[in-house]
Amino acid sequence: MQCTCVEASAFVMFLHIIIQVFLLIYHCCIFSLFTSLLFSSINQPPRMHCQTCALVTSSGHLSGGSRGEEIDRAECVIRMNDAPTARGYARDVGRRTSLRVIAHSSMQRVLRSRHELLNASQDTVFIFWGPSSYMRRDGKGLVYNNLRLMNQVLPKLKVYIISWQKMLQFDELFKKETGKDRRISNSWLSTGWFTMTIALELCDRINVYGMVAPDFCREPQHHSVPYHYYEPRGPDECAMYISHERGRRGSHHRFITEKRVFAKWARTFDIHFYQPDWSPPPLPANQTLEGTVTAAPLVPQKT
Repeated sequence: MQCTCVEASAFVMFLHIIIQVFLLIYHCCIFSLFTSLLFSSINQPPRMHCQTCALVTSSGHLSGGSRGEEIDRAECVIRMNDAPTARGYARDVGRRTSLRVIAHSSMQRVLRSRHELLNASQDTVFIFWGPSSYMRRDGKGLVYNNLRLMNQVLPKLKVYIISWQKMLQFDELFKKETGKDRRISNSWLSTGWFTMTIALELCDRINVYGMVAPDFCREPQHHSVPYHYYEPRGPDECAMYISHERGRRGSHHRFITEKRVFAKWARTFDIHFYQPDWSPPPLPANQTLEGTVTAAPLVPQKT
């Protein structure tokens, strides 16, 4: 009986080692996905590497946090869409912007705020994403045409787009991480998905400001804040998240699903969440590889 117990203990230890090896291989494969998601540019591909990045969301959780100076101390500051830093917001969200990731749907708002976001941002890198129909280079791509014009008016502006080939790779990464095909589920990846993935390529450490935990909106006494800090009378953030997560008709974002992925990545990569401050819970000791989505490196395609 004693021998049997020893053998069983040795087998359990061996199985644990095998699981850890598979997890290591899995995480290495995921990282190779990040490093393969390169950009197609109007000029030259962006050359950036930052030891510490502040990834600033647009959440109402940032209001009143006075994190601006802390954010500006990061080597690189990453923002999304048309989120402003002027008009009294700097105390909470900072002033600097090294990289701004912008959705096709925010193009017009960015142009309306061009004096703040573009004219005063000669050192900022802008990365635009959108459906291939908006990025066509045959004169019919609405966003691409605007970017070409923007590049002519402000030739020193660093403007880039994510090519349709790379868009497919972002879709594939989402499917491998969640097991869900975003097109079949009538959903779009959010700007946050693109921004976090790009940040993993560029940054050694990522400090995320304003992003809630995946289960935050399930808490009965969760703090209600506007979806955008610069739209205090706008929709409630959790109401927006839940409606999009449950939506099946039309185009939606899977905000909560994406946050579950980000929490998982934070267990492997140097990602930290502030305002609100939280950390992903540790994995259960008895968790196995069952249900884990495996990934294989994607080969980047030139445009």
